[in-house]
Amino acid sequence: MPQSLNKVILHMVFSTKDRRPLIDTEIRPRLHAYMAEILRGIEPPQSQAYRVGGPADHVHVAAALPRTVTIAKLFETVKRESSIWIKKQGARYQEFYWQNGYGVFSVGPSQLDQLIGYIDNQEEHHKTVSFQDEFRKLLVKYNIEFDENYVWD
Repeated sequence: MPQSLNKVILHMVFSTKDRRPLIDTEIRPRLHAYMAEILRGIEPPQSQAYRVGGPADHVHVAAALPRTVTIAKLFETVKRESSIWIKKQGARYQEFYWQNGYGVFSVGPSQLDQLIGYIDNQEEHHKTVSFQDEFRKLLVKYNIEFDENYVWD
């Protein structure tokens, strides 16, 4: 085959360091938009950013993985560039850092609309569900074995 083609949709989840609620309502829409721009700018080829959203202490991203970029490189780029950007937005963001780890789950194209709805509903969702409980449910849903001693620190 002379051409490499793919359609890998990722549900990416990562939190602020120590899950501190630093993504306030003032910066949140701008940060999410900037993260989408970072994803769209990853070359070659560009990633597709379907949705970025979340509450004050973590983000969910629905994005397509470019065929020449590893998942680790995608996370590294998004986290590094968004961290640099947010620290330039004022003194109150100088202590902003992302947690080292992340969760990533593959989603089929037929599940994309459902994932976008899930991301759009994060504010309401987290009125009753903690980040830890949400993340545990995702790990169980995607059949990922984990040890509680290593997930949160």
